Amino acid sequence: MQYIQSMRYLLVAFVVALSVGLPSMSLAATATESVKGTIDKVLHILQDKEMRKPERTEERRRLIEKTIGDRFGWEEMAKRTLSTQWAKMNDKQHQEFVDLFRTLLTNTYIGRIETYSGEQIQYINERLQDGFAEVRTKVSSGKTEFPMDYRLSNKSGDWHVYDIVLDGVSLVANYRGQFSKILHSSGYEDLVEKLRTKSEKITTP
Repeated sequence: MQYIQSMRYLLVAFVVALSVGLPSMSLAATATESVKGTIDKVLHILQDKEMRKPERTEERRRLIEKTIGDRFGWEEMAKRTLSTQWAKMNDKQHQEFVDLFRTLLTNTYIGRIETYSGEQIQYINERLQDGFAEVRTKVSSGKTEFPMDYRLSNKSGDWHVYDIVLDGVSLVANYRGQFSKILHSSGYEDLVEKLRTKSEKITTP
């Protein structure tokens, strides 16, 4: 499956992954259990009949955005997309870029979780190493099947997603490749302007 085809499953699969057949969260939650807690909250929002009313669309999406956003490590994710450029930036630039990157991903994908239509998840395993984890799954939708891995880091006892690997292609690496070309051809300021412009043009479905 091509990357662009897999991308439409990004947040749909994030929502359904870990939503069934797993234990409840404990005080010492594993990476899998931490994601499950977020997923359960999102599913509750999606299944709430009141929240599904057309006049509450914006409210529903804001709640979903916040719930998923709390589980994503936006700064770590943004930092990894910039590679060595990150070290050249000051704190103000860091915050600006994180905000723009978060807006880009949110505007691009947040509405797609509402297209969930019973995709099935097979849980392969969870790997841990030095405060990092990878939760490996396989997503099945009709005759389509592909692997999806969630990479997380642990900060202050809580797990945060910093990358999602779709059918062998890293979301972070994909953006890093795009950003690197712009940085080398026209510089950081142009990258920021392009992100700002692109985010403004995207209409959440």
